[in-house]
Amino acid sequence: MTQETPQPAASSRHDWTLAEIEALLTKPFNDLLFEAHSVHRQFHPANEVQISTLLSIKTGACPEDCGYCSQSAKHATDLERERLLPLSEVIEKARIAKSNGSSRFCMGAAWRNPTDKNLEKVIEMITEVKSLGMETCVTLGMLSAQQSQRLKEAGLDYYNHNLDTSPEFYGNVITTRTFQDRLDTLQHVREQGINVCSGGILGMGENATDRASMLQQLANMPQHPQSVPINMLVQIEGTPLYGVDGIDSLEFIRSIAAARILMPASQVRLSAGRHEMSDEMQAMCFFAGANSIFYGDKLLTTENCEANDDLALFKRLGITPSQAEHHSASESEADSLFSAEACHH
Repeated sequence: MTQETPQPAASSRHDWTLAEIEALLTKPFNDLLFEAHSVHRQFHPANEVQISTLLSIKTGACPEDCGYCSQSAKHATDLERERLLPLSEVIEKARIAKSNGSSRFCMGAAWRNPTDKNLEKVIEMITEVKSLGMETCVTLGMLSAQQSQRLKEAGLDYYNHNLDTSPEFYGNVITTRTFQDRLDTLQHVREQGINVCSGGILGMGENATDRASMLQQLANMPQHPQSVPINMLVQIEGTPLYGVDGIDSLEFIRSIAAARILMPASQVRLSAGRHEMSDEMQAMCFFAGANSIFYGDKLLTTENCEANDDLALFKRLGITPSQAEHHSASESEADSLFSAEACHH
């Protein structure tokens, strides 16, 4: 008797409607998590989490007015401004990160956009980090097409540029650059064949429709971002969003699950805000499809879970760090994977 080929529960789509995503986010919680976890197992090893380390290579004095950010020159926070870190210090941090289990080293600079001179300094850092055998990621603000090409030539693996929130809510958070500016930078990066890292921040006062709209923007890109960081707002005194009502933990987990279903082949990263999450909440996020984290005690300028705490939680959950993102299926392999495999991996 021939065995029936299992039918896919979902597929890699780029035409999601807002109504479909809102319906997904309001499914019974158990049904949503079951669907998300089933999709996760079709595309990724069930018990592996990719680990990245993020270093702020230039802190503070940013001319943007992002309402969540302590690095804005427009907000009265206690953050100490720093110049671009020297190359030797960055490489030492990368070596430590690798020894602690990170497979990717991300470097962030508080710029609206890098000057060509500063870009060349960052490219030196990229080259040296890659020589350590690590994947590289940078977040430097807006990029021109030419700068994106230069980063591609330097061998950059990932470029991070978050959408932050929905197009409709965006003006409540940022006024110094437009939502379209963000899409333009992502297009420049994507056209060069650099992996895109783009997600958003939850708990900034947005509503459920805004969260659905943000996910729609990400899921309907020409290619799904290879990495999708989902952040929970870390409230910082002195920023405009300090004191805003936070997001319910179950709503946050729902958003992780929806991201997994909408972008099945992407890495979904549990990012800022983990310091404030219980072990149980993080465990549910991993079950819902999160399979990447930032590791270490700092996430740019905000607190993160300590590395030893992460390892202890991984041990309790039976999770192992993956060595690189190539463990997951690429989006181009997505539909064939659905038809070739059942809901286990």
